[in-house]
Amino acid sequence: MTQAPLTLLGLESSCDDTAAAVVRQDAKGVSILSSVVHGQAEMHADFGGVVPEIAARAHAEKLDLCVIEALDQAGLDLRDLDAVAVTAGPGLIGGVMAGVMMAKGIALGAGLPLVGVNHLAGHALTPRLTDGLAYPYLMLLVSGGHCQFLVVRGAEDFSRLGGTIDDAPGEAFDKSARLLGLPQPGGPSVEAEAAKGDAKRFAFPRPLLDRPDCNLSFSGLKTALLRARDGIVAEKGGLTRADRADLCAGFQAAVADVLAEKTRRALRIYLEEAPGTPALAVAGGVAANQRIRAALEDVAAEAGAVFTAPPLRLCTDNAAMIAYAGLERFGAGQRDGMDLSARPRWPLDMSRPGLVGGGRKGAKA
Repeated sequence: MTQAPLTLLGLESSCDDTAAAVVRQDAKGVSILSSVVHGQAEMHADFGGVVPEIAARAHAEKLDLCVIEALDQAGLDLRDLDAVAVTAGPGLIGGVMAGVMMAKGIALGAGLPLVGVNHLAGHALTPRLTDGLAYPYLMLLVSGGHCQFLVVRGAEDFSRLGGTIDDAPGEAFDKSARLLGLPQPGGPSVEAEAAKGDAKRFAFPRPLLDRPDCNLSFSGLKTALLRARDGIVAEKGGLTRADRADLCAGFQAAVADVLAEKTRRALRIYLEEAPGTPALAVAGGVAANQRIRAALEDVAAEAGAVFTAPPLRLCTDNAAMIAYAGLERFGAGQRDGMDLSARPRWPLDMSRPGLVGGGRKGAKA
């Protein structure tokens, strides 16, 4: 029997991107009918990072406009939807609350079911949206707020093999960019500078490689960069362009080496249970870094695993991934009531203890 098409509106507001999207699943597969993202980079530029209060207010002001724009792009109205999916956590609580309240209002007003989605599940399921990747697969979620290895067996079946115990890689890139006077977001700025530098000039540490597990740490690496910078300033009275490029290149190489080795270890664990052709998927804004992506592709090739990285627009925060994760939950009969709450922390693997440390989105989930 042919399954009836399902069309979901998705809302995302967990950090500093306000987003809405419409995704449809029918006999032909899954298609993104619209995807609208309004960033807040200019609002936070003078503060060197995301200010939660400013982000929350911007979400409250823009969410309805994003919904209207997404529906217009899709050529639909609320009567054409089957449900509303929304990020219910983890994230900056003010922004998450804004999205949840908006979704509840739409669901009540239009008489639609409500589906709460874990933001991390949205990222983890994106390879199924973009590439139709079959379960199970190994996911490296590497972004500004999170970094963890997940074995993804189903829409609500995740096993965490390890993750960062302090800063996420994207967060470390942002902090390093500020230390070197580079613009935000730090990832693209550091990568551009690193392309002109010598990665071997500075002997930066590769944290936690002396431990056999899959956990990561990047805070100490940022501190090593700070000390190297201060040493140059003390010696020369300032940084030259070449100095800054070399610092960026060394820092980026260290991050890539750590991620590659820890991914290699995670793959070995995953391969013990993976049937058929194993797959390594990467999502999150840091996956756009070409040096890091190349290192991860090499690791996947060594293990004979398929490598998948969604396009950048779907690696960073967006609502299409939330709508799709909602589709999987909704298709499995999952619904949420008007008591759906916003959650600043929400681990995907509830069987594992929470990771130590906190970053832009609070303690690591």
